[in-house]
Amino acid sequence: MDARLANTWRLTLNEKNFIKTALLSEIRIDGRKPFEFRNISINFGREDGSAEVQLGQTRVMGIVTAKFVQPYRDRPNEGTLTIYPEFSPMADPSFEAGRSGESAVELGRIIDRGLRESRAVDTESLCIVAGKLVWAIRIDILILDNGGNLVDAANIAALAALMTFRTPECSLGGEDGQEVIIHPPEMRDPLPLILHHLPIAITFGFFIDENVVVIDPIHNEEAVMAGRMIATVNANGDICAIQKAGEGVSQRVIMQCLQLAITKAADITKQIKAAVEAYNSERALQKIKRETTCVGNSVKGDQNQTLDNKGISELVGKYMERLKLISVESYASQNINAEEIKSLRRGTDSNCIKFNSTPLSWDPYSKGVDLECLKASVASQGLSTASEEKEASGKEKGSEAESACPYEDVNSKWSAVDASTTEMHVIGPKTLKDAVKPKNKRKKKVSSMI
Repeated sequence: MDARLANTWRLTLNEKNFIKTALLSEIRIDGRKPFEFRNISINFGREDGSAEVQLGQTRVMGIVTAKFVQPYRDRPNEGTLTIYPEFSPMADPSFEAGRSGESAVELGRIIDRGLRESRAVDTESLCIVAGKLVWAIRIDILILDNGGNLVDAANIAALAALMTFRTPECSLGGEDGQEVIIHPPEMRDPLPLILHHLPIAITFGFFIDENVVVIDPIHNEEAVMAGRMIATVNANGDICAIQKAGEGVSQRVIMQCLQLAITKAADITKQIKAAVEAYNSERALQKIKRETTCVGNSVKGDQNQTLDNKGISELVGKYMERLKLISVESYASQNINAEEIKSLRRGTDSNCIKFNSTPLSWDPYSKGVDLECLKASVASQGLSTASEEKEASGKEKGSEAESACPYEDVNSKWSAVDASTTEMHVIGPKTLKDAVKPKNKRKKKVSSMI
């Protein structure tokens, strides 16, 4: 069912008369002037080739896709461009689901004629292999909300989607040079479509025998207008297509509408280009951030890996050095050379360094003195001093034994006791008690033997 006819059924007679009376006074029911356009809002989706346009209360989405097909025989070097409008019942109750009405067919033809007849899209650039393979561009137009003037909103959505669409770069390879290689976006940047110009559709509504003309009619005004003309022009002033329906219009009114359409087309073209440039700049910025993040993560991972490797190597090196120090200390403490002991007894070090009096007077910070050797020398000096005292005490004990015992026939048992006592004196430090006690024992034993 025609949408305009459905709107006519909804409006009452008083509402229609009110709209006509207001237009005679150059007043529109939404507060605009007769030749004033509604605000245009263009939003883009996450994927390339998707755009949503809001014109007042009218909302339309355009989606562009592409695939490989065989070209037509009469045009083997050109790709194809098709438009598929879809009117959803949620946009208007008069639209039927799964069925293209007259309004849908008319909308698709108007947009297709404006793009195809004016050759706005370079279809020759869509050719991959002449006569065998070309790109087929498909534009799906989805009507989300019907607030009037669907043609202008759908045309803007289609142009915005075409300007942001990218096709993957292709090249020929193989043995015969006819094999098509599609390069992914990660390897090569996709290629945008070539648009020579932007054909903009401008809709005019005629009321009361073309005495009143308005631009961009809304939903209720479409139900009252007597005729309509859609002029597709570009910013250069070229007329791409004209679609007229309803009552006849004079040539003078048509020329005025075309001049006004060219002015409005230039303004809308600037808005579309500004929105596309903003989208492309944001897309490029996101790409730079993504690549910077990936590079940063890779560099960070490499740094972490190198740091981990360095940490492991440092730990291993410290562990090996610690083992070496432990082995050196144990060897120095357990195996002391005889030469070093002799030199220490003489008051010199193994490196021929002379000391003043005792090892306590050494300067550990002097050149050529090792702290480990210093410790070993101090310990050995203590041992040598103790051994010298033991030898002196043993000599005194022997002289006393000779004077106290004039007898030469000493029993073997006495010699064994004497040896044991000597070993005891050697093992432990000698005191006065130890020196006197054996003398008393020997006197008693000598007296008993007499």
